Amino acid sequence: MARGRQKEKEQTVERRLEQALVPVEEQPYQVPENWCWTYIKSVYEVTSSKRVHKEDWLSEGIPFYRTRELVKLSNQGYVDNELFISNELYRTFKAAYGVPQIGDLLISGVGTIGIPYIIESKNPFYFKDGNVIWLKSKHLLNPKYTYYLYKSDYMDNMLHSMSSGTTVDTYTIVNANVTPIPLPPFYEQQRIVDRIESLFAKLDEAKEKAQAVVDGFEIRKAAILHKAFTGELTAKWRKIHHINLNDWVKEILSDICKINPSKANTKNLPDDLEVSFFPMSAVSEIYGAITEPQTRLLNEVRTGFTNFLEGDVVFAKITPCMENGKSAIIEKLVNGIGFGTTEFYVLRCGEKLFNRYLYHIIRSQTFRDQAKAVMTGAVGQQRVPKSFLEQYQMNLPSILEQKEIVKILDNILKKEQQAKEAAEAVLNQIETMKKSILARAFRGELGTNDPTEESAAALLYPRKATGDKT
Repeated sequence: MARGRQKEKEQTVERRLEQALVPVEEQPYQVPENWCWTYIKSVYEVTSSKRVHKEDWLSEGIPFYRTRELVKLSNQGYVDNELFISNELYRTFKAAYGVPQIGDLLISGVGTIGIPYIIESKNPFYFKDGNVIWLKSKHLLNPKYTYYLYKSDYMDNMLHSMSSGTTVDTYTIVNANVTPIPLPPFYEQQRIVDRIESLFAKLDEAKEKAQAVVDGFEIRKAAILHKAFTGELTAKWRKIHHINLNDWVKEILSDICKINPSKANTKNLPDDLEVSFFPMSAVSEIYGAITEPQTRLLNEVRTGFTNFLEGDVVFAKITPCMENGKSAIIEKLVNGIGFGTTEFYVLRCGEKLFNRYLYHIIRSQTFRDQAKAVMTGAVGQQRVPKSFLEQYQMNLPSILEQKEIVKILDNILKKEQQAKEAAEAVLNQIETMKKSILARAFRGELGTNDPTEESAAALLYPRKATGDKT
């Protein structure tokens, strides 16, 4: 009789273990032999909070987090919270249904899905019902292991495949329960976490340095331009050429540059003549150049558009294009004729002003800030008035010195741009490397696994996994 009960008990454990394991044919990928594939429901109790009605939201009390707050907490470690519930309501929920404990995880379930947040302190808070999945710890998974797992591409792809067909991305309790996850032995989980954090720390150090280069680009550029337009860049050149800084002359832009000059006479040209055309989108604000020129027939652009000639400087007058620095020098034109949007000012330099010198001036942050301060019109459709350009004053060196300044500027700014792009490439590479580390981590490929350790199945049903028949 006792043997019969023992056999029945063993069969029950075996059935439960079988239900807890993902069938081989459904396993997403192969893992080490002492790992196993299981479901979230086998290692966590999956639930959510009780509904808190909007009328119970307060401006002070116990913090109340929605998905947006939890995403910020996960990404930033802090949040400026706006919503609260009363201490009385919190105590009621805590007594009746419980509240998240240290080691539990909250997973965003609507909109930006799958963002994990680990409960690491006893500070009281509550959260918004089904929009957030609550993983109650059974102490079978290291919470940081789960956290990084949810950060991996595998989990992201899995959650979005479960959400397919819905209008808004949604990760439900039902889906969370049956989410398949790779389960390593208990001590291997900590080794994986330690290796991930060690590798991430080195990458974060490199990221901080690269980000400093990117963040400092505009500051360095502004300093360089300031030196250019105050004569500091060419101090040595002036000394060699026996030129004095006092030789610089104050000029008004309209006296040395035509602003929106008359259109070229195209009356006798054939309608089907091909010409260059530049919409606003053709000008790269990053490189300050026309990167996407178009070709159109003269008849299509003869009226209603601004006319350009080679050598003209164009300056976007509408926000936010002006603020972003959409400016360029018109270079090679099809049949020597160009047209574009009327939202460009056309600046045609006279003999005292080198076009590329003017180009650097209007690309500078100082010039753009001054232009922004006088913009007129409705918000979102503001424009720089022509009078600003007409009355703009500058301290102008000779043409020879302007060209020397431009030569030095172009060389320095080119190197700065290359350094910035290299740093941005490093930042992109770091994110790619982090994804690769996580992918390898959850395949057991970080070199941390000990094949002699007991199978992870022992975490699910120890007696069956260890062969304990007592």
